[in-house]
Amino acid sequence: MLDINAIATGSKGNAYLIDDGVTKLLLECGIAWKEIQKKLNFRTSEIKGCLVSHNHNDHSKSINDVMKAGIDVYASKGTFETLRINNHRVKPVKAREQFQIGTWTILPFEVEHDVSEPIGFLLANKQGEKVLFATDTYFIRYKFQGLTHVLVECNYSKEILNQNVAAGIIDKGRKKRLMRSHFSLENVKEFLKVNDLSKVQEIWLLHLSDTNSDADLFKREIQELTGKVVFVP
Repeated sequence: MLDINAIATGSKGNAYLIDDGVTKLLLECGIAWKEIQKKLNFRTSEIKGCLVSHNHNDHSKSINDVMKAGIDVYASKGTFETLRINNHRVKPVKAREQFQIGTWTILPFEVEHDVSEPIGFLLANKQGEKVLFATDTYFIRYKFQGLTHVLVECNYSKEILNQNVAAGIIDKGRKKRLMRSHFSLENVKEFLKVNDLSKVQEIWLLHLSDTNSDADLFKREIQELTGKVVFVP
């Protein structure tokens, strides 16, 4: 039974723990390490690896402290180079080249964001659980079979964003950047429609915008579309 813990999500910082009962993995480390430790009741020595999608601070803030704690960090070469990190705990990975951490077989894949070599991760374990983790991307070019858990960014709604632009809350430059770097509710729906959701047990909507989202609306619409259990942490 897979346990998912959304330690932090959103523009202020992202960190998630997944645990299949054998191997615990940290996905992102975008808040202070002390906060991660606190939220996990200081049981961080059990974490076997940390996956980082890209270099932005809300995803990589405590990367050095994670390595100091003896945890290997897996990210793209572009991410490590941008962060100027060189450490024996650095484990560069490439899109479409799978690797193993404990019971997890992990396949990184390309996503679309305004940084060097951002990636998402497909994680599969020996119990048959298959987890998709994709954040900070306006598009996912791949289709996935046999997913059991979907952890996906649902940053904004185009309708809410347009209302905020019209009201002068968001400027047009920020709107353009959002639409070229983050996953909208509308694009999440299209992505879910073209993928195999037959085995999906849970869908987690991550990284909602403070200004351009509506958690209750997003949850309701994705539940109605998929018929699946939806969490908005």
